Amino acid sequence: MTNFGLIFVLYEPTNEFLANLARARSMCAGVVVVDNSPEANPVMHERLRDEGMDVLFNRNQGGLAGAYNRGAEVLLARNCDVFFLLDQDSDIDSSFFTKMMEAAAALGLEEFLMGPKIHEINLKKCMAVFPPEKRFPMPVRIDNQTSGLIPTLCVISSGSAISAAAYRKLGAFREDYFIECVDIEYSLRACSRNVPVYVNAGVAIRQTTGQIERHGKLFTTNHAAWRRYYGTRNAVHCLRLYRARWSLHWLVTPMVLYWALCILLFDTEKLRKLVATACGYCDGFLSRLGAFEARHPHIAAFCGRSAPSANQVEHDAAVTMTGVEP
Repeated sequence: MTNFGLIFVLYEPTNEFLANLARARSMCAGVVVVDNSPEANPVMHERLRDEGMDVLFNRNQGGLAGAYNRGAEVLLARNCDVFFLLDQDSDIDSSFFTKMMEAAAALGLEEFLMGPKIHEINLKKCMAVFPPEKRFPMPVRIDNQTSGLIPTLCVISSGSAISAAAYRKLGAFREDYFIECVDIEYSLRACSRNVPVYVNAGVAIRQTTGQIERHGKLFTTNHAAWRRYYGTRNAVHCLRLYRARWSLHWLVTPMVLYWALCILLFDTEKLRKLVATACGYCDGFLSRLGAFEARHPHIAAFCGRSAPSANQVEHDAAVTMTGVEP
């Protein structure tokens, strides 16, 4: 299992993000760049192709999930054994792919998902893991663990490795989720179908998860109201979807109450965000998916719905899933 590729998703990239892409390209020969920006940049695309990368302009169709699926189609056609997912703002070191592939080879498995340890820059801590226990799995801190593979119920997408065999078994990422909880749903789907999911404690990446502000033991991500809708809806739907196998659905109401409390205490536009959160909770509970503005045009307009940014929002639910107090 030596043939691997990388899906690198762009969204209106800055020079810094393009530098991250160049760094990743220097370590991985098979890079598929999926540009989810609202408008194409032909000059940039041509330059990236000249540097040996495949470039797909996706215009955010299917959100982040759509970008991953389009990239996976290319890498599967190349017979890649493993493909990696990486955000434009992720900070990886020169040994990242080597260490991840060594760990994958040591597993001796055809089907697996594996993510690195995530150091959240704003919170100055690593995200916790949820051991795959069927009844009341509780978050476990791994800040001081520097080696070994840790079984977990979920990994965030950035930096994760998915074996081609696992992707073929599990199918595509859910594009009706667009962005929020895409990675959590896929991880729980894997665990439910006996595809193991691990965090590689020997590999760490630095990642931001929004404009987080700490307030003692509480924190807020300062996300817009429409993002509160998708984050709440998809988290509620995802955890209830797999409640027969993994008892994480008990987190749903405490999570939403925690978000509402932080909105009331610290956020601006409190009414809009509370309305969006309540609407998302109801839709998630009733399995009503689809675009916010299509399902609730008046509420979405009140909440100031705007086009989602794929790379800006995919980790919001992951932060909450890995512990209220990171």
